[in-house]
Amino acid sequence: MKLSIIIPCFNEINTIEKIIQAVKKSEVSDKEIIIVDDCSSDGTREYLEKIKSNGEVDKIFFHSRNLGKGAALKTGFAAATGSIIIIQDADLEYNPEEYPKLLKPILDNRADVVYGSRFKGGSAGRVLFFWHSLGNLFLTTLSNMFTNLNLTDMETCYKVFRKSIIDQLTFEEKGFGIEPEITAKISKLKCRIYEVGISYNGRTYEEGKKINFKDGFRAIYCILRYNLFK
Repeated sequence: MKLSIIIPCFNEINTIEKIIQAVKKSEVSDKEIIIVDDCSSDGTREYLEKIKSNGEVDKIFFHSRNLGKGAALKTGFAAATGSIIIIQDADLEYNPEEYPKLLKPILDNRADVVYGSRFKGGSAGRVLFFWHSLGNLFLTTLSNMFTNLNLTDMETCYKVFRKSIIDQLTFEEKGFGIEPEITAKISKLKCRIYEVGISYNGRTYEEGKKINFKDGFRAIYCILRYNLFK
């Protein structure tokens, strides 16, 4: 099965080359790499324009203004041609070496969607912010209350889907709110959802982490909106 790897990015000049090389080296032979630059201003766009002309990556798209992660993912979803889709952040927090672990439940025909959980145990994780992890736990619990799922990490980047699942859905959120929106909408499809434990090399804000408390409030709104009113 062909794997479409969607990499949304915004101002990731320090990591974009490394993550591209890591994705290319991953143990998946049949894959396409789709990068969506969300109007970077730190040199990321110029780097991607250079490698686009060299044909180093399968598909690269450029937003003319900064719209948010959700908008970048929607651009990537529309361009994907693989039968399986995975989301890969452009930083180095998530390790592409774990693709085989994430794909296995789908390839074994046990799952339609797989979440890579940072909190499921069994893998190394960088020790960072207490309040950030508590916020993740709160948002995941709130989401689970409405979806009736027992996820441990709703906000994880590593989400893997059969393309047939994505093709049934229309997403509205332009920013980080797409994470709870995705979860709310796939829960209504009654598809088979699995979680696997993954490693996590989290970043500090000084290192480029972008999500903040305002995104947390938006996530609460999205959990309520897409579970109760959509």
